[in-house]
Amino acid sequence: MDDLRKNGEGYQDPTAYKGMQTTVDLEGKVAFLIKVLKFIIRQSGFELVGRIQLKDRETGRVFK
Repeated sequence: MDDLRKNGEGYQDPTAYKGMQTTVDLEGKVAFLIKVLKFIIRQSGFELVGRIQLKDRETGRVFK
């Protein structure tokens, strides 16, 4: 993964990094949650047949 602390030219960009960090953290949580849900579905003897869509109650952002 690219170093998010640096801009496209390789210079330090702490403002952009701080802004992106929240998004990166949230996407990581969503990815983990989906993996857990899929594990629970498989272990329960079921199969997922559609997309999982999640909506963050705080931000309203939808993850597909």
